[in-house]
Amino acid sequence: MLTLPRAVYEDLVAQALDEAPLECCGLLAGDPETGEVARYFRCSNSAASARVYTVDARDQLRATRSAEDDGLEVIGVLHSHTHTPPYPSQTDIDAAPDPTWHYAIISLADAEPSLRSFRIDNAVVVEERVIVRPA
Repeated sequence: MLTLPRAVYEDLVAQALDEAPLECCGLLAGDPETGEVARYFRCSNSAASARVYTVDARDQLRATRSAEDDGLEVIGVLHSHTHTPPYPSQTDIDAAPDPTWHYAIISLADAEPSLRSFRIDNAVVVEERVIVRPA
């Protein structure tokens, strides 16, 4: 299960809308045991693409260090799909670096953004529940 504070959810939706038509990306930091997200780090998509994302290496290092300074861990990645449903593409599955991470996808394909999250281990995709907590 992935749990997000309302402010984090609103920030990732805003980023997806701001960066469309390109895919956006960012890192989720929190508690790896509970899946509770405490912070979201917007990152640059160094692929600068509407079809794929690559988290900028400098942004990833900055986010990892900042999370650790706050006693948190990077527990997942978020990216957007601008014209397709929020489900991992084969490219997303092939690029999933850590089976313990949460792979969240926000889709802008419909009138309202939709968020789903997955665990990906050895190309096996399992959807998990997403909870957005009130502020």
